[in-house]
Amino acid sequence: MTEIDIIERLRQKLPVFPRSGIVLGVGDDCAVFRPKSSPEDLLVTTDLLVEGIHFLPSTHLPEDVGHKAVARGLSDIAAMGGDPRFCLLSVALAPGMEGAWMGRFYRGALRLAGIHKLTIAGGDLAHAARFTCDVVVCGAVPRGEALTRSGARPGDSIYISGALGGSALGLESRSSAARNRHLRPEPRVALGRFLRRQVHASAAMDLSDGISLDLHRLSVASGVSAVIDHPLPSFPGASVEQVLHGGEDYELLFTVAPGTRVPRHYDGIPLTRIGSMIERRRMRVAFFGRELEPLGYDHFRLAT
Repeated sequence: MTEIDIIERLRQKLPVFPRSGIVLGVGDDCAVFRPKSSPEDLLVTTDLLVEGIHFLPSTHLPEDVGHKAVARGLSDIAAMGGDPRFCLLSVALAPGMEGAWMGRFYRGALRLAGIHKLTIAGGDLAHAARFTCDVVVCGAVPRGEALTRSGARPGDSIYISGALGGSALGLESRSSAARNRHLRPEPRVALGRFLRRQVHASAAMDLSDGISLDLHRLSVASGVSAVIDHPLPSFPGASVEQVLHGGEDYELLFTVAPGTRVPRHYDGIPLTRIGSMIERRRMRVAFFGRELEPLGYDHFRLAT
């Protein structure tokens, strides 16, 4: 069973009550909450960071772990074109992490939060056999303007920001530039706002689990198929497998309507067209004429 299977089962069992104010729930980068009479929708996302899964104490400094914990949530806000507002940071500390390690962890988290004017408003502390962190990030967009995974239509062009495979390469090779991409990813918050305000992207999501899996998710959510027929921008030295299936690049995947002008760069970040969305009953991703299996990172596929 895959993560998509589990989420779909949960979606069918989780009712959304009218008084909740939720206008978009399970299955996107953020839930969308609409307060009555407010000009804004609130974006809410939560991400787990687990020792041994998302980081290794032997390779990640405590500051790296704090940075990554906040970056994951900020990337979800970026994917929906939002402005970050505040977060709740809950931490279960493993033995030996209660003193200097914890201080350095919060130093990394506070540094990135400060760059994006994100207030850490609270959270919870506990003790566990190994470090686990849960970050809830809240952002905002003008009412009805959140970018979602479900807005792509046949004929839309597919774009990605930056280069792919750098984080996977950094994990495996320890090369300096790629290693930094893996240890301290940069969420594309300003780019997400630009895609919403100026480009008017039709759909968007962040690339956290590899483009083969994440583009599949966007295609399923939008009810259309995807064709990759342009070269994928690759991080220098990354293999084809790392580019297609390597996770944690935290770039943005987005689509635009036909005729939309997309600049080649935004603030030094390349924006590259890689293909198109097409009408097809069987939802899938084609890569230069062959079906691309969704082999990006999936916790549950590896566990079974």
